[in-house]
Amino acid sequence: MELTVTSRQEGVRTVITVNGEIDVYTAPSLRERLNDLVASGQYDLVVDMAGVEFLDSTGLGVLVGGLKRVRSHDGALRLVCDQEKILKVFRITGLTKVFPIHATLEEALAADSREGTVG
Repeated sequence: MELTVTSRQEGVRTVITVNGEIDVYTAPSLRERLNDLVASGQYDLVVDMAGVEFLDSTGLGVLVGGLKRVRSHDGALRLVCDQEKILKVFRITGLTKVFPIHATLEEALAADSREGTVG
């Protein structure tokens, strides 16, 4: 399965839409997009994972790395995910305490920029 990664501006936030499988083979393209966005001054990111069918530890590492990069600029990285099989990965790894995870893109865009994490 391929991975497609697109991004667009939604007000002050940048939405990264990810579709497909995030694994050891495809994760570098997501890492590159996150790095490019942060390098260009985008520090308030929403990763829309509604179209993600699979996520492995490499993908988790890319998301954690992106979070560290935006936080070093006082930014935020929110996730949009409503699929139980993907949410389970975040729960098992304890990352629900690290990432704000929203059920819809609208919810993530409406979230206060100073909000804590959702678990």
